Amino acid sequence: MDDSKFQNLVAGGSNFQLRRAVERLREGLFDPLGVQLLTSGGAKLDKIFDKAVTALNKNKSSHLCICGAYGQGKSHSLTYIKQKALADNFVVSHMNLDPRQIPFHNFQAVYRAVMAGMEFPQGDKSVVSVWKKGVEKWLSLPENSQKTCLDLIPQEMPHRFKAILVAMASPTMALSDRKKKFKKYARFKPREFPWILKNALLGKDIPAWRLSAAFQYRQVPFYKEHSLVCKEPAQYLTMVKAMAALFQNLGFKGWVILFDEGESITQTRITSRSKSYELLHKMFCPGMESGGFYPVFAFTHDFFNLVAQEPYDRTRILKRRKNGSAPPLEIPLFKRDYHSAWKNITVHTLHDLSAPEWKILIQKLIVLHGRAYAWAPESGRLKPQMVKLLSSHAGAEPRLKLRLLVNHLDLAQQKEVLDTLIL
Repeated sequence: MDDSKFQNLVAGGSNFQLRRAVERLREGLFDPLGVQLLTSGGAKLDKIFDKAVTALNKNKSSHLCICGAYGQGKSHSLTYIKQKALADNFVVSHMNLDPRQIPFHNFQAVYRAVMAGMEFPQGDKSVVSVWKKGVEKWLSLPENSQKTCLDLIPQEMPHRFKAILVAMASPTMALSDRKKKFKKYARFKPREFPWILKNALLGKDIPAWRLSAAFQYRQVPFYKEHSLVCKEPAQYLTMVKAMAALFQNLGFKGWVILFDEGESITQTRITSRSKSYELLHKMFCPGMESGGFYPVFAFTHDFFNLVAQEPYDRTRILKRRKNGSAPPLEIPLFKRDYHSAWKNITVHTLHDLSAPEWKILIQKLIVLHGRAYAWAPESGRLKPQMVKLLSSHAGAEPRLKLRLLVNHLDLAQQKEVLDTLIL
């Protein structure tokens, strides 16, 4: 970021926003405004992101793996990409993977998390609202006068969710008060239908019989053609890709999903890791049509080290119960050698800032701290002190270095206040 843009952001930020940014730095956390003001290496991230956008516009697959140690700025980089993606008209979801609550191999749980954490460029909060507005606008176009909302939905979307979206955009069947009393219309509960459809779209386990009632009275003609059950992880990954394509059809550039704590994938047992690696491979594999889907992962170096050390020749024994005389089967635990298969994936490795970059960051931090707490720090005196402080903690992680710098500015401000009182 150039100096003029930095000055404009500092001048435009409220006192509360500036103080919040400094307070979070003091606690070792990152802040959206702090990301805008203090990101170093943003030009390289911009270049990587712009290259990915070009590939997505050509319907080619794209992905990004941000690799770094703890405290080196992975979450900071994800937030920077999130802000840029929203500014470029992408839908964005940001989530933290967790081996207990949101394990990656259970992609239904991942799907629920990314749908719940979705953000839209125009500030819309609900995917249901975005879908309904988008359908209404699309159908109002003269060239779409003979089409239905089904023509807007990607064909590869799982049948369950395709029916849900059509039901959301369709009116409820009108029944007279007399008919509502008949036993065969006992499932006609129109007040429940919006709740059922919304929660089913968000990935919650709504039974098929409840969905079928909503589809029947929302007049979805095709809902009986295929099963309404959707349980397999691959089906939910297909749904994510189909939603990204749907967002493109609605006028967005696509769907950027940011997966933080990606190394948690390696904290599960070997069978779960095998499933997770295969899902990752389907996101990383070259030549795949993306439809606007751009996954971004944050990994530590330990993740790739474990991928390289996995026992890819290991098998498990499957006994044949139906025919006792048949020999048992040996089934490989992994479908492929992922270390070899991922040689060409896109990895952005984070490095510690150089000495000139730290000096620029120190100068920005001095300006930010002074504006946030309404004092006039002497940059010429403080900057050499802060550079010397960093040199004495050269091996510390960047997050700790920022906390040390903020604490140094706090002490300098307090000293100035005490000197003023003594005088």
